[in-house]
Amino acid sequence: MKLRRLAGGTAAALGLAAVANRTLAGRAGSLDPPLSGRQHTYRWRGIDVSYTEAGDPDDPDLLLIHGVNAAASSREFAEVFDSLSEEYHVVAPDLPGFGRSGRPPLLYSGSLYAEFVAEFARDTTEDAACLASSLSGAYAVEAASEVEFSRLLLICPTATTMPTQRPGLRSLLRAPVVGTALYNLITSKPSIRYFNADHGYYDVDNLSEETLEYEWRTAHQPGARYAPASFIAGFLDRPIDLGKELAELDVPTTLFWGREADITPLRQGRTLAETADVRLVVIDRARLLPHVEHPREFVGAVREELRGAEHE
Repeated sequence: MKLRRLAGGTAAALGLAAVANRTLAGRAGSLDPPLSGRQHTYRWRGIDVSYTEAGDPDDPDLLLIHGVNAAASSREFAEVFDSLSEEYHVVAPDLPGFGRSGRPPLLYSGSLYAEFVAEFARDTTEDAACLASSLSGAYAVEAASEVEFSRLLLICPTATTMPTQRPGLRSLLRAPVVGTALYNLITSKPSIRYFNADHGYYDVDNLSEETLEYEWRTAHQPGARYAPASFIAGFLDRPIDLGKELAELDVPTTLFWGREADITPLRQGRTLAETADVRLVVIDRARLLPHVEHPREFVGAVREELRGAEHE
């Protein structure tokens, strides 16, 4: 009798979870374009990759690669995209598994994203400067050994975000009912706000309700949990020494760092800059998202670096 009650209670709980999962997915609706500009689709290995293009195609190409988290998309660059497009031909994809791009149930990996950045850059840009954020900085560095970038501009880059790979956790998050329910907890609006306040923003008041809403909606699109499941379980990290890789590249590089960053603290940025012999630009009152919190200062610094590169 007890076993029957337990089984019945478990079945009821799973049923309620399934209903809640479907309700959340329905509330998210379709996703609007993340950035203002010309919307395109790039077909890559059977995946429709959405990207936004803006600016004069005759201007120098500037490729923007957003960072990786459960609510990631190219909307990360919304505060700087229009300003950058005034002088550059800007191209910003949603990485496979994120944003408006296809989200098939792959076992996503860091090597897949490094390969994507290289192939996307080769097919859609020419001699581009590449601006990449956080973990995507490592992907851009690896891609730079295969494609010609005129310059790398890396925002708090890192090759590792998790201490180890946890296949059991990835499998749990990919599970259809329980995994979806757990993922929905991780990507609830209170959770997204918490993670932004904990290490994304120096001042979480700079997180607008519009941005929070978009991050929640992109995190609840069909198939949204598959790429984040690999990220949370450590499978999107790269087994490289970022300083050594940068030092061996013949590509001018500038690092941008929020002075108050704690996940990737400034001392890490100083060590990386010294090891690779590259420039380091520090932006005050910022953590991982100096381009979001201080867009005018950030755009000014990017322009200065790119104009300087033209005279090197």
